[in-house]
Amino acid sequence: MGRDERRTKVTAVCRRLARAYGPVDWPRRRAVLDSLVGTILSQNTSDANSHAAFEELRRRFEDWDAVRRAPTARIVAAIRRAGLANRKGPRIKAILQMIHRERGELSLEFLRDAPTAESLAYLRALPGVGPKTAACVLLFACRKPVLPVDTHVHRVSRRLGLVEPSTSAEKAHDALGPLVPPGRVLEFHVQLIRHGRTRCRARSPGCEGCTLVDLCPEGLARLR
Repeated sequence: MGRDERRTKVTAVCRRLARAYGPVDWPRRRAVLDSLVGTILSQNTSDANSHAAFEELRRRFEDWDAVRRAPTARIVAAIRRAGLANRKGPRIKAILQMIHRERGELSLEFLRDAPTAESLAYLRALPGVGPKTAACVLLFACRKPVLPVDTHVHRVSRRLGLVEPSTSAEKAHDALGPLVPPGRVLEFHVQLIRHGRTRCRARSPGCEGCTLVDLCPEGLARLR
């Protein structure tokens, strides 16, 4: 399938999933640094746990500079509920230290007006920030058309044939990004997550009756 065909399929997928799950609205915009820390906390855990850990972190520390100056053990204790705290705590501290050292303040609001490529490069240079985390921050906090590829987006996209079966989640950021129109990036991201959670599950996907099955090579093969 050529790139133009894949772009056409992306649009068709968005339209069908909108009928199935309803429209996608922008969430409340957060401070960019808040979004970055929250995204790190959300890795490999539930939304409820990551939100609770974020609120506990803000409750225990006056501001981000207090977090930066705190012993790592205190940060780890505050975010324990998010899981992998021994990994996330040092990462958050290192990021805050690097931003403060380079910018002289703990704010990433400048990324809102910076060119997208520069914003992405800046975030990727921070300790432990990968393509998914950077894309989440730019999409949700800065509303830049950068597509995050999580496990659901990756799985559904591969099954639909939008990326090759061997494409890793990290490589899928580069492969999928050019296929999704800028105005549909949020919609595509959210709808594929919805679909991946409710029907196109990792195990035993519900292909029969799926609204996308005629567009899905893997789904058609399963039904045969």
